[in-house]
Amino acid sequence: MSADWIGPAAEALARHAERELEALVAVSSPSGDRHGAEEALALCAALLPDSARIERLECSSPGHAPDLLATLSGTGRRRLLLLGHVDTVVGHDEHRPLRRVGDRLVGSGAVDMKGGVVLGLGAFAFLARTAGAAFAEAALLLVCDEEWRTAPFAHAERFAGWDACLCFEAGQRGPGDEEGVVVRRKAAGTLRVSATGASAHSGSAPDRGRNALLALAEAARAVAACHDPGGPERLTAVPTVLRSGEAFNVVPAGGELYCDLRADREAAFDAVADAVPDEVGGARLATGFVRRWPGMDSRAATGELLERASAALGRPIVPVERGGASDASHVAVHVPVTIDGLGPRGGGAHAPQEFVLAPTLRERAEVALAILGALLELPQRM
Repeated sequence: MSADWIGPAAEALARHAERELEALVAVSSPSGDRHGAEEALALCAALLPDSARIERLECSSPGHAPDLLATLSGTGRRRLLLLGHVDTVVGHDEHRPLRRVGDRLVGSGAVDMKGGVVLGLGAFAFLARTAGAAFAEAALLLVCDEEWRTAPFAHAERFAGWDACLCFEAGQRGPGDEEGVVVRRKAAGTLRVSATGASAHSGSAPDRGRNALLALAEAARAVAACHDPGGPERLTAVPTVLRSGEAFNVVPAGGELYCDLRADREAAFDAVADAVPDEVGGARLATGFVRRWPGMDSRAATGELLERASAALGRPIVPVERGGASDASHVAVHVPVTIDGLGPRGGGAHAPQEFVLAPTLRERAEVALAILGALLELPQRM
């Protein structure tokens, strides 16, 4: 039997969501920019319920603005974390404020993930207004370094033992056009290969040099040879950035190669690093990982919950998989019931045409509220 409170609660949430999204997208907040992060988090703080306690936590990435943690206390049993990030990959020079084009809300960071932040704020306000008897503690964590973080995620262990984590990255459809939520993600790694050779005049004495560029090219081929998306680990190994050389007439003496790795298990990345030779043509190669993010697989822990949420919503909510990395993966190591992809649907993430589909602000609010209701065992009528 569907819960008759979900529709009106989602309508109330969505009624303000577009204006709040417009205000949040108006703030340019690329990763690493302290002023932009402070402005975005100040706006989020202003939208929090009066009963929320606000802390600023040291960010995982040095030099970034502090993250924001808001908490609510209730009289129930459950402890719930809502999770999001306010940083974008779009620099100030390319930032675009929100504008409506048909049913699309187009703007920088709209779908990744300021639209999700707006829904997270609305869900948090719903908890404050109506559900205090159902939870012991509810928290909303907004970080400002998700897009470019290379340091370990500093906050995951803080929530070990909590009952659930809901992350509001962009939503998507299931294989049969159902409402989908993300319960499985690949591990992600960034492999760096550095080359040390010797310079020489490329015209008069090329063979006296040790060409770092050629060594890195060989390393790129070795990494690409590990690419096996159909294999047991579903490993993708893609060279993405190569830098070497400073002049057209000098044998390059150094350089670096970056490769993006994804797999079901983080341990699969070690074999890729091992495949890079130690030396090519006299130039030495060294490997190291800039970042390693764990995978996430909460299918078993969330199956029954999604069935109950589907019944409450009156339409199916199905588990789906996504390849991109998310902070939910870090939390899932400590909180087995972790569900991601609760934000609005859209597209064009990280690109000038990035957009949110306006009708999905309400649709995905209904999904998030149904899952919250199932987690907290909220009554059919509230």
